[in-house]
Amino acid sequence: MTAPAPIETAPSHGHAPGTARAALSYRGFRVIFIGLSLSQIGTWMQNFTLPAYIDDQTGRPALVGLMIFMQLGPMLFLSIPGGVLADRVSKQKLQLVMQSVMAVLTIGLAVIVARDAAVWMLFAAQFGIGVANALNAPAFQASMPLLVHRQDLPGAISLNSAMINGSRVIGPVLAAILAVLGMSVAQIFLVNAATYIFFIVALIVIKMPDVRGEHLEKGWRQMLTGLKTARDRLVLSRLLIGMFLFSLFSLVFIGLFPSVARLNLDIPSASTTYRWLYAIWGAGAFFGAIAVGTLFARIDRSVLIVRGFVGFSISLAIFSQLRGPELAFPVGFVLGFFYFMTATAITTTLQLNLRNTERATVMPLWFMVFGGTVPIGNLLFGVIIEWVGARAVLGFGAAFALFLSWWVDLRRFPESAFLPEEEGGEPFRPTNASRLM
Repeated sequence: MTAPAPIETAPSHGHAPGTARAALSYRGFRVIFIGLSLSQIGTWMQNFTLPAYIDDQTGRPALVGLMIFMQLGPMLFLSIPGGVLADRVSKQKLQLVMQSVMAVLTIGLAVIVARDAAVWMLFAAQFGIGVANALNAPAFQASMPLLVHRQDLPGAISLNSAMINGSRVIGPVLAAILAVLGMSVAQIFLVNAATYIFFIVALIVIKMPDVRGEHLEKGWRQMLTGLKTARDRLVLSRLLIGMFLFSLFSLVFIGLFPSVARLNLDIPSASTTYRWLYAIWGAGAFFGAIAVGTLFARIDRSVLIVRGFVGFSISLAIFSQLRGPELAFPVGFVLGFFYFMTATAITTTLQLNLRNTERATVMPLWFMVFGGTVPIGNLLFGVIIEWVGARAVLGFGAAFALFLSWWVDLRRFPESAFLPEEEGGEPFRPTNASRLM
């Protein structure tokens, strides 16, 4: 059975175009969204538990950074090959295979922890999960936008980002509850393995559109197609480079959160206080993501990107100087809000400046500069934190985000920098700055 074509005719759902409600009116998107949401809850149970477990067992921020690199580092090296693969095979079947591989490796991770095996085995299993995720992500990002009409894509991306961060809240809270009830770390990983079933079932039930690019390049040269597309469209290159720098220098605290909490705030990584702090930060990220497609749906996203960088800079600067848990909760919430409001506004703008046939080759670059670069920063600054402390590192990240608020200001770009409206791009809104360029 062939996959359905992408939705091209204007929808009649009765909701404001581009909002979260409009996106949820599509059955296919709704089923995939629910299945992935339930699966992601289990994933964030593990993403929260494993770094804290490593920090508690070793007390080494550098090893925590290495664990994050094992999980996300493969995106840096395999996203482009994954995009080429997604353009050659069925994206739906590729996702089914990779989801199954991750479920099996997660079971292996649980066995390793249960047997108190060597730490290197944990890194090896996590690396395998990272490889499967890197090959899965381009196929998903190339398919998901086709489940809704292009004008409703902002709402779909906002919901997808909110789902990731909502599960970032629910997962750790559920992991904490299960731990209080006596469930071990290994058993929590087994619960995560079981949650992969939800997304696998959704992929079986819904036939996702499978648009493939028609590229002139063949063989290894096809891996450079996305780079060429991004180079030739200024908005794409600026957003991708901006996100790369943001991930490398300003998002260090994400993977090293347990170490930062222990060193700066005197909060043990295995404590209930840490679990709630992480959940509150995740709640802020959830509301920041959902706000892009709801509360801020009518605000120009170029404005949201600038304000997001500024708000992130201020909140990270304050968070870096805190010395106790009292103010860490409200500041952490605000930090999470601006972090993912900015990331969601950027990825939405990126998607809306891509043709349907370009996503499988360009979106891997997004995974490289976002998911793939964060662990590089964690690996590098995990060592630096052991030398100079976390406050200086986070303070530098705050200052750099302020620089990005100017450098990634799309309002200064000319109309030629964006995808033309007749090819699916958004209507150009000139500003005084863009007129002068």
